[in-house]
Amino acid sequence: MGRARLGLSLRPMSSSSSLSPILSHLPFLSPPRLTLVKPQVLHSRHLSTTRLLFFLPISPRPLSPSSSFSSSTVVPRISLSSKCFDVDLEPYLSCSMPNKRLRVAVLLSGGVDSSVALRLLHAAGHECTAFYLKIWFQEDFENFWSECPWEEDLKYAQAVCNQVDIPLEVVHLTDEYWKNVVSYIIEEYRCGRTPNPDVLCNTRIKFGAFMDAISSMQFDYVASGHYANIVHSSTDQIDRPSVLELSKDMVKDQTYFLSHLSQAQLKRLIFPLGSIPKDKVRKLATKFDLPNKDRKDSQGICFLGKIKFSEFVARHIGEKEGVILEAETGDFLGKHQGFWFYTIGQRQGLRLPGGPWYVVEKDVKNNVVFVSRNYFSIDKRRRIFRVGSLKWLGGLLPNQLHPLQCKVRHGPGFYNCSLTMELGQDGCEDIAVVRLSGDDQGLAAGQFAAFYDGRVCLGSGIILESWDDQGFPVCAKALEIAGIKDKSKLGKPIKIKDKPETPLALPVQKDGPNICTLQNSYVAAIKQRRHSSKEEPISRFPVNWLQKIREKWMRIF
Repeated sequence: MGRARLGLSLRPMSSSSSLSPILSHLPFLSPPRLTLVKPQVLHSRHLSTTRLLFFLPISPRPLSPSSSFSSSTVVPRISLSSKCFDVDLEPYLSCSMPNKRLRVAVLLSGGVDSSVALRLLHAAGHECTAFYLKIWFQEDFENFWSECPWEEDLKYAQAVCNQVDIPLEVVHLTDEYWKNVVSYIIEEYRCGRTPNPDVLCNTRIKFGAFMDAISSMQFDYVASGHYANIVHSSTDQIDRPSVLELSKDMVKDQTYFLSHLSQAQLKRLIFPLGSIPKDKVRKLATKFDLPNKDRKDSQGICFLGKIKFSEFVARHIGEKEGVILEAETGDFLGKHQGFWFYTIGQRQGLRLPGGPWYVVEKDVKNNVVFVSRNYFSIDKRRRIFRVGSLKWLGGLLPNQLHPLQCKVRHGPGFYNCSLTMELGQDGCEDIAVVRLSGDDQGLAAGQFAAFYDGRVCLGSGIILESWDDQGFPVCAKALEIAGIKDKSKLGKPIKIKDKPETPLALPVQKDGPNICTLQNSYVAAIKQRRHSSKEEPISRFPVNWLQKIREKWMRIF
């Protein structure tokens, strides 16, 4: 089996918290005495992927199943009006279950969001243990950097824990991450699809393999710094499902990345930031004087570190020369090093003059990439597609399939939609035919589509290759050229002429996304510019400026 390793890094600290003098008089809130334990790395080929060896702190209350704190244990109730709490924090504790003491395993990444979540849970009176997940796997990529890609994250995580004497444990899930996430991503790209590693990481690692690893420690809940809200049923209605809702911050909302969880996973989660906007989280970080309060948010795929995505793909899939054809004419425009480096809607990396050019289709069999400069033409968008691998957070298919809302990517934009269920080709798996209220040009096979009923996230599925005939049309000549076995017969690429500038027409939709519709946002941006600069009417604006505005909004929504 794979390796499973855990090392504990603890240091005795003097608490800087203003609450320490008060908490010290409350035995049930006192932090355990900590003893320095040298971090160790364990190697075992005989451990299952769901079992880890833990080095625990020596304390009067060891974290063992026999002495663990369970949700049914009777403990003194904690009132938010008590003097042991900073009253300024009371408005921010609504998603931290402040009315009873819990044992919470907190996922700590070293970033601001998870650090604030940890401090809020600590302020709510819970017994917290922080866990840093080490999922870095590319040890043979050491020549690409001069320092460890996760070392800085772990230092910040340790410093945050030191402030309030919270133990930190490092969990090694390298093999699990490679098997359940990275291998899947590589295979999907090899097949011409565009997977979403963040959804897979949440489902299979953070709230999958990690939850399995700590199951014997009997934590009441697992917490993280995700921007989402979970509504749990009351103790007298324990059989009712937990509900995943949109966070208060619609821009940062991460329910899209959490939409493929199971009900069993959902019931064990707490998201303390669910009711707090991002700007308030930053202010809380300053209030707590966190060591990482000024640290920038992380971007990109978590496991890549400092490696460029193209380098990662080239390392694991390789390179194979192919041709780039214009979808409308079949003109031979240039060459590429493999269709797997490109996704539908991609603009960067084509290196073609006279653009902007966009990837509109891919021929996986013949290693051909089709591009166009007319990607945002109104008559070439998609609004009907199919979704497989459906998972409903409530466990069952929702009773009402329309009207619903849908996200086809992370962000604040929604579409109104309806679903029609049908059987897949094997006659077993359910397939949902999704009809959007508006057109979307960026649908990519392999991505997730998440479904909502108002503020409630119902679940999600994976967008399939098959959709209706409203996909981007590739002309017969281009398809014929793509099928030629010997591409050397094409000769040299043509000399690309600049695209003639033509006035752009505003998109008109009878029905569009019910949040942040493209048309209204587009018009508002133009009006704001005209009002601020007192320029001439819209018809006399430079076409290039209008083009940039439109492209920007289409990339977002």
